[in-house]
Amino acid sequence: MKSLVLACAVIAGTAHAAFPDRTITIVVPYAPGGAADALARQLAVRMGTRLGTSVIVDNRPGASGTIGQAFVARAPADGYTMLYDATPFSINPSLYANLSFTGKSFQPLSLVSLSPNVLIVRKDSPIKDQKDLIAKAKAEPGKLTFASGGSGTVQRLAAELYRQGLNLDMLHVPYKSGGPAISDVMGGQVDFMFGTLAASYPLVTSGKLRALAITSPKRSPLLPDVPTVAESVLPGYEAYEWNGLLLPAGTPDAVVQQLHKAVAESLQEEELKKRFADMGAQPVGNTPAAFADFLQKESAKWSAVIRKGNIKVD
Repeated sequence: MKSLVLACAVIAGTAHAAFPDRTITIVVPYAPGGAADALARQLAVRMGTRLGTSVIVDNRPGASGTIGQAFVARAPADGYTMLYDATPFSINPSLYANLSFTGKSFQPLSLVSLSPNVLIVRKDSPIKDQKDLIAKAKAEPGKLTFASGGSGTVQRLAAELYRQGLNLDMLHVPYKSGGPAISDVMGGQVDFMFGTLAASYPLVTSGKLRALAITSPKRSPLLPDVPTVAESVLPGYEAYEWNGLLLPAGTPDAVVQQLHKAVAESLQEEELKKRFADMGAQPVGNTPAAFADFLQKESAKWSAVIRKGNIKVD
């Protein structure tokens, strides 16, 4: 009788262990209300439907995402804790010394979305196009100012990549986040900025800002009349705000495959595609191997920019 009870307990325990059997948490290492948070919440709902369990978002902001990243790196590798990160994931290792984790602490799952930045000036700026901006920068070295949400942001590094590629001398004005930076561009306190498409697009279409260029290789359907940096002044130039999902390293392959299937299928939903497009994001969805390759290239690219520009954390 005792053996029968033990056997039943083992069988019950095995059945109970089927993944997933409880809530899955997606850690967003940025504050609520931002683009990454909004996109993650859209994806979480749809993943939960496919996985048959609740998928919730847990915001753990701070230190350009490194607080949330460290939390997930330490989490059990069982598929119940995921990291929904963005471009700073590829930037932070080159800016922060003595991080408690490395890229090897994570298992890439899928690139979720790509969103270009927009080179913006105030609506009545004397800078009408990129030629004006370049001419002004060369005529007055060190006087042209550009804003960003901080040194660890794509906004800063997109501008630095632009500056290095065109050999310009310009002054960086860092802010605590992108919102105040855009406000000061609108107010004329700063000359220009590489703003996120999600935040810049409504202000451009409403006439509060002027868009000079976009950082994707091809023009955006949201701003079809705005040229790309690559086509107009700097061939090969490309900078994205990306979002992607990662797991703690060592997550079982079967769990990785199950979660990847849920992500890939969710990103194919027409309603989700529309919601992403409304926020200036292009849904992607690729394999873990392809995402790992993407991350490696992003890290190498931004590491070189940071090193050449001698960029430090603000």
